[in-house]
Amino acid sequence: MELRLVMDLEGRNGYEQMAIDEATLELVARNRLPPTLRIWRFKPSTVSIGYFQRVHEVVKLDKARELGIDVVRRFTGGGAVFHDYEGEIVYSIAMPITKDFVDVAKSYERICSAIVAMLRKLGLNASFKPINDVVVQGKKVSGSAQARRGALLQHGTVMVSTRIEIMDQVLVPPPTKKVSSFREVVTTVNLELGTNIEIDRVARLLVESFEEILNAKTYRDVLGSEVISLARELEPKYRSEEWLFKR
Repeated sequence: MELRLVMDLEGRNGYEQMAIDEATLELVARNRLPPTLRIWRFKPSTVSIGYFQRVHEVVKLDKARELGIDVVRRFTGGGAVFHDYEGEIVYSIAMPITKDFVDVAKSYERICSAIVAMLRKLGLNASFKPINDVVVQGKKVSGSAQARRGALLQHGTVMVSTRIEIMDQVLVPPPTKKVSSFREVVTTVNLELGTNIEIDRVARLLVESFEEILNAKTYRDVLGSEVISLARELEPKYRSEEWLFKR
C-alpha cells in the first residue's frame, strides 16, 4: 500500500483539526484522496470529547476556560481526552475498508499495533488492550477512536509527556474507574522511560511502525487545497455551541 503522509507537528486548534480529519475521511471515501496518515498536534492544548458524550458530565468547563484550554466534540466515539500541546502527538489514518479492516475490533488491534511497535522500539513493554487502548505496565498511554463513512478513519493519541496534573484539573474521571487521580490509570512515555524523549523522534518512529504494520510505503505530501476547502466548510460546526452541547 502507498500511504500519503502529512506531518503537522507545528499544530492547529482543535476545531481546525477535527474539520481536517472529517474532510480527509470524506475525500478518501469519495476516492478523491489516497489512504492518508497524518501526524499532528493540538495547539493550543485542547479537550476533545466523544461524539456520544455529554460535555458537562466529562469536562470541568469552567476550569478548562480558565486555563485557556479549548473544548471540542469529535465526530468519533470514545471518551474525553486532554490533548497537551507540550506533551502529546496525535495520529489519524484514513483508508478504504478492505477485507482486513471490515471487523471493527480487529481493525483497532491492527492499527494500534503500530503504536505498540513504536513504543517497543523505545524499550517499553507495551501491549494492546481491547477495544482501543495501548497500555504500559497496565496504564494507558494511548487511546484511539474510529468513524466509518464509506471509508474508515482512526485517530488517537500518544502521551509522550502529557501533564497529568492538568488532566486531573479539566477532566472528570469516569465513575467506573473509581480513582482520585488519572495518574492511577494513565502514564506517559517519559514517565515510563525515566527520561525525556523528543516529540519529533516519537513521530518518526510512529511513521516507521505504521509502514511496517500496514506493509506500506509512505510519501510526504501537504494537506492540499481540496482538504483545506472542505475543512473550512466544516470548521464552523466544530466551533458552534450547538455541536458542543448537542447531547
